Amino acid sequence: MTSNTASAPQPPWYRQRWPWLLMLGPAVVVVAGIATLVIAIRSDDGLVADDYYRRGLAINQTLERAARSAALGLAATVDVAADGAVDVRLHGGGADPEARPPELRFMLAHPTRAGEDRVAMLAPAGDGRYTGRVAPVPAGRWRVIVETDRWRLPGTETRGPIAGLRIGPAP
Repeated sequence: MTSNTASAPQPPWYRQRWPWLLMLGPAVVVVAGIATLVIAIRSDDGLVADDYYRRGLAINQTLERAARSAALGLAATVDVAADGAVDVRLHGGGADPEARPPELRFMLAHPTRAGEDRVAMLAPAGDGRYTGRVAPVPAGRWRVIVETDRWRLPGTETRGPIAGLRIGPAP
C-alpha cells in the first residue's frame, strides 16, 4: 500500500516561530546591557574619592575651624528662596572682627552626588547679614554649610525648604 500523502514543503527558517523565540532571550539581554551601560556612563555616582588620603588630612583642618567657630560662639540663620537667593544672618561672635568677615562661603552639598553641590560667596548686607545667589535648589536632602577660611559652622542636614534654618549652637 502506497501512501498518497505528500509532505508539505517546509517554510524557510525565518518564517517559523521557534528560531525567533530562541533568539528573543539573548536579544533582550543585549538591549538591557546597552541600557545599563548608558545609565552607568551618564550618571557617575562620585562616591569614590581618588584623593582619599589628602581628604583625610583635611578633616583635621575642618575640625580646627569648627572649634574656632565654637570658641567665637557663632551661629547662623539661613534662608534660601526658590529662585536661589541666599540670606545668612550671623549671630554671636561679639566684637571679634573674625566673626564678621568680608565674605562668607555658603555651600549646599548633595549627600550622594557631588555634581549637584552649590557654592556661593556671600557679601555683607549690613547688621550681620550676608546675601548671594546659588542655582535654584530642587527638593531633596541637602547639607548646609557656612564657613570662612578661619572658621566653619557645623553642617546641618535638611530635607524641606531651607527657611529659617538654624546652624550652630542653640541661642
